[in-house]
Amino acid sequence: MLRLTTSILILSATTAMADLTMRFDEGAPKDRFTLTNTGDCALPAMQVTLDLGSAPAGLIFDVTGSGAGVEVFQPFELVAGAQHLRGTPTVQDGDSAIVLDVVALGAMQSIVFTIDVDDTGGGREITVDGSEIAGAKLHTTIKGQQASAVFSAVASAAVPMESCTS
Repeated sequence: MLRLTTSILILSATTAMADLTMRFDEGAPKDRFTLTNTGDCALPAMQVTLDLGSAPAGLIFDVTGSGAGVEVFQPFELVAGAQHLRGTPTVQDGDSAIVLDVVALGAMQSIVFTIDVDDTGGGREITVDGSEIAGAKLHTTIKGQQASAVFSAVASAAVPMESCTS
């Protein structure tokens, strides 16, 4: 009977998906990034890198009044999810990447931050739309394993994670 029960439990176990998504929302004066574990299980410690450098519009972070950005600037500000980070990342004016040192991120939990993003490609430099962020990358490193996703024209990227068993 125990063998039958164990077999039924193994066969009925479902595979839950774990995806990590980042969404960009253009705002004035602050742009917003939301990193969310949209999966069914917790994700372990990892490094998450937001790399704007591969976007054709030449995107940069404008965090000071002098330097590479134009007009309005906004420094990095953590809005939600501080408990999921080992510390606040350092972002210099003109940088094109941010590294988040994530301690862990439970199912449906988020890290949200604001910052100013400008384009240097000659368009309307102070606003960045979905098509301009398209091509930027989201990289993850978990236990030495790397995965990446590219931002689409709808201003989001999703990195598929290993399945978890629930």
